[in-house]
Amino acid sequence: MSRADRVADLLAERSLDLLLVTNLVNVRYLTGYTGSNGIAVVGRDVRRFITDFRYVEQAAIEVEEFDREEGPLDFIGALGDGWPEGELRLGFEDDHVSVRYHRRLQEVVPERISLVAAGGVVESLRAVKEPQEVERIAAAAALADEVYGMLREQGLVGRAEREVALALENEMRRRGAEPGFDSIVATAERGALPHARPTAVPIARGTLVTLDLGARLDGYHSDCTRTWATGELPDDLAETYELVQRAQQAALDAVRPGPEGREVDAVAREIIEAAGHGEHFGHGLGHGVGLEIHEGPRLSRSAETSLVTGNVVTVEPGVYLSGRGGVRIEDLVVVTEDGCRVLSATTKELTVVQ
Repeated sequence: MSRADRVADLLAERSLDLLLVTNLVNVRYLTGYTGSNGIAVVGRDVRRFITDFRYVEQAAIEVEEFDREEGPLDFIGALGDGWPEGELRLGFEDDHVSVRYHRRLQEVVPERISLVAAGGVVESLRAVKEPQEVERIAAAAALADEVYGMLREQGLVGRAEREVALALENEMRRRGAEPGFDSIVATAERGALPHARPTAVPIARGTLVTLDLGARLDGYHSDCTRTWATGELPDDLAETYELVQRAQQAALDAVRPGPEGREVDAVAREIIEAAGHGEHFGHGLGHGVGLEIHEGPRLSRSAETSLVTGNVVTVEPGVYLSGRGGVRIEDLVVVTEDGCRVLSATTKELTVVQ
């Protein structure tokens, strides 16, 4: 069954006839189109793809199984006709459509078509990866592992955070990928900032360095964090590393079909809380990864969605000590029928890189 057919099944469950897809990530998922201007309409017997003149030839190569249409640059105007007969309920991605865009839709589509908020339909399909998607994510993860290997050889001490981040991202490009997000390189007390931006601060000996990088390869992302030492550590930082490593492994062992995201999150969180560091682990345990670096499902204290075979998620507990430093260890895993498979291969043993 095609992805568009599966969308049509979900629409039937919501008493909808059609779905207007405006989120370009969702458009790519359904049609294969990778350009920057395009929309799709999907229903039981409807497969419309609309773009403008600039992308007509590209769409002819990439888009199959959809009727391709060329519209004006403001191609929402193409939605004034081309609809099936009768009264229709048209779902739209309300988590993506602006108030202005919605007002324009109301002006353009025929009055017999009712607009109904229907965000999350395509995302619910994207959360369960097909085998070929897992292969692409695994390839992106393997490339990130290679970049980590390069960095171990180059060393860290004396280099600026910003220099290291640039080297990581250039190496991804050299290997045929793109950075999936701005790489994090955070040394010493700056490691207590979960989303620290690299600065000109030089990396010293005898401290921790948190490295968070992800590659985007063939449209799919990877995400992997490692915290390395640059020499012998003070006891409190060494103990923090051991704690996070233990919590992360326990959470990995809990990943399988069935548990809700909050239940897996609780496994790691309870270990960290028992060690007196609950207030130092403020973010969720993980998130889905695929065509976007952050997508469903979530592993967090409020996540009620149960994991299923085919989910790809991060498992990334962290402890952040103000003024001292931080530790985060993150693996990318795919949920299998009887557990999970870890896609990140870079060692999690405390690694000393000078």
